[in-house]
Amino acid sequence: MARLTGKVAIITGASRGMGTSHAEKFVAEGAKVVLTDTNEVAGKALADKLGPNGIFIRHDVSSLDDWYAVVDAVEKAFGPVNVLVNNAGILGPVTKTAKLSEADYMKVCSVNQHAVFFGMKATIPSMLKAGIGSIVNISSIAGIVANYGFPSIAYVASKFAVRGMTKAAAIEYGPKNIRVNSVHPGFILTPMMVEATDDNGGNATSMIPLGRIADPGEVSNLVLFLASDEASYITGAEHVIDAGMTAQ
Repeated sequence: MARLTGKVAIITGASRGMGTSHAEKFVAEGAKVVLTDTNEVAGKALADKLGPNGIFIRHDVSSLDDWYAVVDAVEKAFGPVNVLVNNAGILGPVTKTAKLSEADYMKVCSVNQHAVFFGMKATIPSMLKAGIGSIVNISSIAGIVANYGFPSIAYVASKFAVRGMTKAAAIEYGPKNIRVNSVHPGFILTPMMVEATDDNGGNATSMIPLGRIADPGEVSNLVLFLASDEASYITGAEHVIDAGMTAQ
């Protein structure tokens, strides 16, 4: 239970769902973790539960200034960052392209796409100090295909962008010992999915070859692997975890 010993990680969107699961696994495996989110109550409660190796910082991922403040706080608390999990994301409205407002399009892209760029921009200098880094950008199967009733074209656009930015950063910073990978989950049983579908996943199982919705911990196992030195020769790749949905 020490696969991440010596790792200093930032996990965004950590107050619930997959972010909480990632944080719990990271701390259990020896990492020092800074949890960020706009939900202070849940974030602080999780940090208290995780103990001294978990710290919560309120963070608007769409603000570059907030990103710089988070990285500064991490370095003061634990030292240079060597793992970043860009997990925060929103679905946005469920609507057709012609009816999607400019404001809603920009909001989805600011959280799902621009924040990933901000996170890498602010964190990579710290990883260069550390001499090693692993960035895990959480995309979606909406970054692989554009069906299955995704909320809007904004969501698909943002998740495809994450996939491309991941590859670009991996090529650019591979020579500096920084790996960058994207993770593309299918249907995962998180509060965001339940809220979006008014369903605990029962209606979605007919589209899933394995016939069930994933537990967040199943995605966290993949994220943990990519963050660890076990994945030392893996970079610039998209890792699909969707029970075979996109194989159809």
